[in-house]
Amino acid sequence: MQVESMTLFSQLRKLDAYPKFHDEVKVKTFSGAAVSIVAGIIMLSLFFSQLSIYLKVQTVDHLVVDTARGEKLRINFDVTFPRIPCHMLSVDAMDVSGAHQLDLDSHIKKKALDSYGRVMGEEMLHELGHTAGEDESRTNKIHEAQERMKQPGYCGDCYGAQDDETPCCNTCDEVRKAYSKRGWALKDVEDIEQCLVSGQTPEGLRQQLERGDGCRMYGFLEVNKVAGNFHFAPGKSYQHSNVHVHDLDSFDATTFNVSHAIHHLSFGEKFPGIVNPLDNVQKSFVSSKDAPQSGGMYMYYVKVVPTSYSYLTGEKLQTNQYSVTEHFRHISPQETTGLPGLFVFYELSPIMVQFTEHRQPLTTFLTQLCAIIGGVFTVAGIIDRLVYSSIRQIEKKMEIGKLS
Repeated sequence: MQVESMTLFSQLRKLDAYPKFHDEVKVKTFSGAAVSIVAGIIMLSLFFSQLSIYLKVQTVDHLVVDTARGEKLRINFDVTFPRIPCHMLSVDAMDVSGAHQLDLDSHIKKKALDSYGRVMGEEMLHELGHTAGEDESRTNKIHEAQERMKQPGYCGDCYGAQDDETPCCNTCDEVRKAYSKRGWALKDVEDIEQCLVSGQTPEGLRQQLERGDGCRMYGFLEVNKVAGNFHFAPGKSYQHSNVHVHDLDSFDATTFNVSHAIHHLSFGEKFPGIVNPLDNVQKSFVSSKDAPQSGGMYMYYVKVVPTSYSYLTGEKLQTNQYSVTEHFRHISPQETTGLPGLFVFYELSPIMVQFTEHRQPLTTFLTQLCAIIGGVFTVAGIIDRLVYSSIRQIEKKMEIGKLS
């Protein structure tokens, strides 16, 4: 029985792929040490390189048909108009489904700027609005209106546009909205005490234009997820006989300088690696012989691409990317059509881009690690044997005197 066991172990030894050598027959050389050190350095560098790839989160993308329906599209913006006062600017949005959002103010903020681009406070606005070029009767009229508006329970006149929902108009904007709701144009602004006090009369606005007052508008819009446009334009907007109209307070369209700086414009939430083509875009228009009028329509044509981003944690973000082209159209004094301002026309792509974060599997990392160690070890062994054989040949020739 013992003999059979020894015979079995003897047969198993023949399957050993790693034969061992006794220390007495091993030869350690300087060249072998050098090759071993270089091989160790190479293996360590390749190991850390492979480890960084394993730890790095990679993003893959592919295209699918966008099947989403009935969703809202969020438009984030931050725009500065250095030569148009805040009182004169309005934001409107409309789409191909027939939905119109006029003179939007919810989720939108305005900051009045002076001619140097500095933010103006309420006191400075009031001072600038009522000291330049006013006669005594107009000044008295303003002070009387201010006193009335300070009284408790003040209910401002809507000048014929009031209704059950809006019985009082305490600001100039509320009067304008009441008129816009009825589809009326507000003509005699000088007779509206709320506008007179806030400097939103043609005379007050003319002073602001001459001073070079500007405005910074920022916030977001929520529109239907269909093709449409939104624009920033001077004058209060209203719908008259299914026609979109802006009341420019008797100003000529060429009066307005549509120079602007788009600090930010995006459609939806931000995701890693996104690039918004219109971020930090500036357009300045200066009167010259070739372009005597700074008034005009600056139009951006945007192609919105629905985008889905899946994080490594499983969280999924629905957002959008976009590309853009642009065009500027001057409005001459002889033209009867055209509205000065910044217009963004957008349409949606039927194709969605899906980004997915993933990390290299552990099995792949271990496989590549074994390949690195085994490959470097094998190549180093071959090089060591070649170097050792070459040195031995040289030594033998030197012993027999054949090497001159």
